[in-house]
Amino acid sequence: METISEQLTDALGIMILGMSLVFVFLGTLILAMKLVAKKYAPVPQEKAADKPRQPAVSKPAVSPLMAAVIASAIHQHRQKA
Repeated sequence: METISEQLTDALGIMILGMSLVFVFLGTLILAMKLVAKKYAPVPQEKAADKPRQPAVSKPAVSPLMAAVIASAIHQHRQKA
């Protein structure tokens, strides 16, 4: 029968071995994923830089007629109260 100190030494060795194997495996996995990502990364498409973009003309969110109708409705509602 082994003493407790021999068992603890064996346990420590197994723990260090296991942690080292996991570290090496994960490091290899990360390296492989980076290499695959570089190799199969989508190619960025060049935009047409020579064509100047014209600023879009924005329309008002509410037409002037609709704004007048809303203002009239608010005015009538306030007069009732």
